[in-house]
Amino acid sequence: MPFPFRRRQSGSATDLVEPAEHPASGGSGRGRLAQIDELTRANRQHRDPAVEGRLVALRNEAFGELELGRGAVRRPADGGDLFAGTTGPPEVSGRDLTVGHVRSGLGHHGSLLVRDLIAADDVARLAADIDLAFDARSAFADSRSECAPWYVHFQADSSHHMEVERWSVESHDGVFAADSPRTLFDLIDAYQSAPIGAIAAQYLGERPALSVKKTTLRRVTANTETQWWHQDGSFLGRVGSLNIWLALSHCGEDAPGLDVVGRRVDDILDTGTEGADMNWSIGQPVVDRAAQGAIVRPVFRPGDALLFDELLVHRTAVDPSMTATRYAIESWFFAPSSFPDGRIPLVF
Repeated sequence: MPFPFRRRQSGSATDLVEPAEHPASGGSGRGRLAQIDELTRANRQHRDPAVEGRLVALRNEAFGELELGRGAVRRPADGGDLFAGTTGPPEVSGRDLTVGHVRSGLGHHGSLLVRDLIAADDVARLAADIDLAFDARSAFADSRSECAPWYVHFQADSSHHMEVERWSVESHDGVFAADSPRTLFDLIDAYQSAPIGAIAAQYLGERPALSVKKTTLRRVTANTETQWWHQDGSFLGRVGSLNIWLALSHCGEDAPGLDVVGRRVDDILDTGTEGADMNWSIGQPVVDRAAQGAIVRPVFRPGDALLFDELLVHRTAVDPSMTATRYAIESWFFAPSSFPDGRIPLVF
């Protein structure tokens, strides 16, 4: 459900930033979660780079205010298979999506394909945002001058090794969503307006947090070098998660999409063996045994999303015949009680 909206009678969103940054010396002392709500409402009326930048920081700072649940890492299917007999990722419309669909799709089939998860105007806005974020990143590389609100380095503790991981992501067709404050604002707004906002919380059992290092804007061509089979659980462990891989352009035919193992895999597979390209990737023979013939390349329309957790075996799907660019955003949600170490939280 979207945040409540209330028109402000005077002033601008910027007026709220200083008290939010210093609640003990001039602010009301309200908690950071309340500040997020207030700044979000204000920014909806008056878009402001200072507010959008402050919201990124607040979402990180507010993590300690979240209530923790039991934190149990569980198999996501806790009921019967709603998609019995389906080969590959089952499908459901975004308007019909329930947490039961998510649990059944992931728990029995490894993933769930949601058609029209977000509205067409949100798709267009986010795709345009990605172009602006990538352009601003290129301008930063030339001038070392950040371009608010489209590209501003998220400031993290030095122990988080952000510079190394930022370089790695940006070298492979990506930009951290947290490094583009306006895009992150628009992304969270789109998810709050879609069913997935509430469903993510129901699925994880707690108000979720996104990961700075695992929420990424993608603009990918067939020249990409990211087509390695992998499970994110190889890096994250068995933490319990929900990834929303959101397509913002048609992909899987004329533009790179995803290849996925179309069945539930309950184990972390061996990496770095049987011809694997990387020590963290999975060799094709290992994938074939796990897939048992169920390797699928879904075709995505703009606004469609694939939902999965850390155990899905997948890779970027590339074919030499592809000529178009794929726009997508991957957003990893975690329960705060089992948030993976070092991944840097952003309250959703």
